[in-house]
Amino acid sequence: MKTLGLWLMIFGFGSMALNFVGFEFKLLMWVDNWGPAIGWAIRAGLAAVGAVLFFLGMRQEPQAQKA
Repeated sequence: MKTLGLWLMIFGFGSMALNFVGFEFKLLMWVDNWGPAIGWAIRAGLAAVGAVLFFLGMRQEPQAQKA
């Protein structure tokens, strides 16, 4: 879960940064099909879900090592 969250955060924040300079990841080119506001909402959601998964995975990691 931690690794998936990390990748989602990388794609979300990376897509935001690239969009500022006029580029986009090929995998995420579809996010602006419904307009720029929806595209930014998808990017932010991707980064937010990734952050939640990453931090939940970090919290569960020490518990898994104890068992």
